[in-house]
Amino acid sequence: MYKIFSLNNKLKQYLTIDLDKLYILLNTSSKGLKSNQILLQRKNFGDNNFNNLDHSFTKQHLYRAFFNPFTIILYIISIISIITDIIYPIQLHQNYSTITIIIIMIILSVIIRFSYEQRSFYRLSKMDTFLNNYIAVKRNNKWIDIPIKNLVVGDYVYLTANTKVPADIRLIKTNSLFVSQAILTGESDIIEKHSDIKNLDNMTITNYSNLAFMGTSIISGSGEGIVLNVGTNTLYGSFAQNKTSKITSTSFFKDANSISLTLIKFMAILIPIVSIISILVHGSLLYSFVFALSIAIGLTPELLPMIITTCLVKGSNYLSKQKIILKDIYAMQCFGSMDILCVDKTGTLTSNNIILEYYLDILGNENQKTLDFAYLNSYHLSSYPNHIDNAILKYATIPQKKDYFQQLINENKRISEIPFDFERKCSSVIIQNEHQKLLITKGDVKELFKRCQYIEYQNKILPIDNKNTQSIHAVIDEMLEDGMKVMAVAYKPLIDTTSIDLESENNLILIGYLAFFDAPKKSSIEAIKKLQSLNVNIKLLTGDNVSVATSICKRVGISTTDIITGNELSNLNPAQLDKLIEKTTIFAELTPDQKRMIITSLQQNGHTVGFLGDGLNDIPAIVEADIGISINEATDSTKDVANVILCQKDLTILHKAIIEGRKTFTNITKYIKITASSNFGNIFSIICASAFLPFLPMTAIQLLLLNILYDILCLILPWDKIDNENYRLPLNWSNHHLGSFMCFFGPLSSIFDIITFLFLYFIFCPLFTNGLLYSELTAIHLQTIYISLFQTGWFLESMWSQILILQIKVLRNNIEIILTPKEFDILYFLAKNKGEVFTKEQIYQAVWEEDFLLSDNNIMAFIRKLRKKIEPQPDSPEYIITILGIGYKFNENI
Repeated sequence: MYKIFSLNNKLKQYLTIDLDKLYILLNTSSKGLKSNQILLQRKNFGDNNFNNLDHSFTKQHLYRAFFNPFTIILYIISIISIITDIIYPIQLHQNYSTITIIIIMIILSVIIRFSYEQRSFYRLSKMDTFLNNYIAVKRNNKWIDIPIKNLVVGDYVYLTANTKVPADIRLIKTNSLFVSQAILTGESDIIEKHSDIKNLDNMTITNYSNLAFMGTSIISGSGEGIVLNVGTNTLYGSFAQNKTSKITSTSFFKDANSISLTLIKFMAILIPIVSIISILVHGSLLYSFVFALSIAIGLTPELLPMIITTCLVKGSNYLSKQKIILKDIYAMQCFGSMDILCVDKTGTLTSNNIILEYYLDILGNENQKTLDFAYLNSYHLSSYPNHIDNAILKYATIPQKKDYFQQLINENKRISEIPFDFERKCSSVIIQNEHQKLLITKGDVKELFKRCQYIEYQNKILPIDNKNTQSIHAVIDEMLEDGMKVMAVAYKPLIDTTSIDLESENNLILIGYLAFFDAPKKSSIEAIKKLQSLNVNIKLLTGDNVSVATSICKRVGISTTDIITGNELSNLNPAQLDKLIEKTTIFAELTPDQKRMIITSLQQNGHTVGFLGDGLNDIPAIVEADIGISINEATDSTKDVANVILCQKDLTILHKAIIEGRKTFTNITKYIKITASSNFGNIFSIICASAFLPFLPMTAIQLLLLNILYDILCLILPWDKIDNENYRLPLNWSNHHLGSFMCFFGPLSSIFDIITFLFLYFIFCPLFTNGLLYSELTAIHLQTIYISLFQTGWFLESMWSQILILQIKVLRNNIEIILTPKEFDILYFLAKNKGEVFTKEQIYQAVWEEDFLLSDNNIMAFIRKLRKKIEPQPDSPEYIITILGIGYKFNENI
């Protein structure tokens, strides 16, 4: 912490002094470093690498493994155990068994989770190419490109859009520079940066406008600056060594905290009740309080963290085999809870292989001048080329066009630019040729049309009026309805201007349009159908035109009934907003902040929301979502803030992830409900018995042993098969449901215990004490025999009933599938004819889950016949056993 404090003070000094003084402090200048200074700077200030951070991330993973809502409960129980078993033991001797078992459970849980997160971290590290990228640096007064890892303090660097900041940098010049600091602050806001050093007093270091932090993402614009810190000496490096990661599931902790709070509330209620009853019966205040604490221990399952961690890791390992990387295993639970998935269009639903189909004049005729001006704009923008720019620049790769475009570039030199940003939705450059100086702008049709006062048609400049406006819209609307992305190109001559500002982008001359096509992924249609079959609502959140978004949604099967644009959203009051967002499926022409706002609204309405995106404009929404999902082809900055990375382009793997998440969720919930209610039933029985019996119905060691034996049997739950109906709907933890379940089934199970008590007290135990009840016994050895028989009898009955409940629950879900060799060969042959080759295990799993080549009706018809073998038939002997009010049906052949 002291290191961060010192680092902040040093940065503040660098940010508030004059440039001349800064150059002196860092031994540099506006011309950059000299070659002979590099080694000295590296020696004095360090390397720009994270070789020392592996240990820091290891500490993060250990921290998260040791401190989570469920292990915290065990810490509380361990403190109680120390009081009741060691400091003030109820028995005459100290008992270390409980605290030893709890410590072992915590250690096993930590090992399982820690090993998984370390594996995920190293897999992601191999994928991260950040430090191997290049950056423009001024050295010896010349701009050169060097690897980011070779940067040193004092380097003069050039920053561009769609990249990550390579070090802590004081900004000297900026041009509409917007940055996302989500990787540091966890906040989804996009911040404008500039070089002004005024009004920096009393501000936190992350709010300084003239400082760009290492690891943050440049959303748009460009800038120049001086490197202040590199590597582990940056603020990002210091945070990584001192803080746990921001990339964690808030939804999981919210739900987990509610479960933990429920258990703690039950413990808090039981302690005074048991204390009062014990005081009335036994009279000792200290004994009664310690006894009440020991009873509270028995309420919480000792294997709770271990079972939960095992379930999550098992599910995460399955997803890893499906090429899905979870940075945090708690995201597994979010897959099970997710009921709304918001997706961006480009790169997620579509192939991201954008093609420039047409370059047209204002009436829809092919126009070379439109392409030429668009090419000059894309070529001369200093920002990292996006998909649109790449599609335009590809025209220069056509053999017969290569010389033409090279000559075009040679004749038109760049002077200045205004980079793209998500508010203006356009970008501009100034170019100079031998005839004139031009401002060329390209961008969103609606936004750019607002800035135009003239049109050019057949080399004539005409003012825009109602008549030609209608003709223009007719041409644009036709292309948009065909699902094409349309951009406008405009220009205006400039006189004696070497720089431009936002006001320059007015009074433009509209010259024509560019029509792009981005085909939907082949897997999108099937993926949408599968997600909808799991009752996951799909909502499209895109910055594209509403007509393009609608066309894509029609192609992939997303409802187009309710549509709204970003402009319409901005005009709504909060009350209208939440209702409209709830029912709308297509949101078009959005800004990044509007995407974030929609996610927040859905969460406030009680939904668990996922967001799938791949661009820098998706970062705010990914950060805000309960589970942020990105793809391996996304920008590094987007992958940095995501919880989950999809390593293959097939979106149908999301269907598998959600099913696995719900299976994991079901098994966790099954364990919590059954075990917590069973334990509560035992505790309730002990409370009832202690009010009437002159001795404890079960010793503390028997109660602990009972819990441990039962919990060990529960270790099979992570591998328990789940019925199809159990994962057709999203699942959520509810402390209210858990409390109700415990309050109903716990006392219900106590009915069996009370019957057992009556049988043991009045019938069984007197058989061994000459027919006398305990109250009639005077011999100590007979009282001891009576108590031992009673305690052993209830221990055996409790263990038998708990095991029976668990085994019937598991048997119900684990009916064995047996395929004859002929049946297996038929399935294998049908699959092979479809071009697929599956292993025996995959075919067995497919038959069980009804998820085997669903698009092939012949295979599915055959599978349904096979499934009749594993479903109870009308003529088969069946038994229905009802335990604790739950009916279980199974075949006698099991």
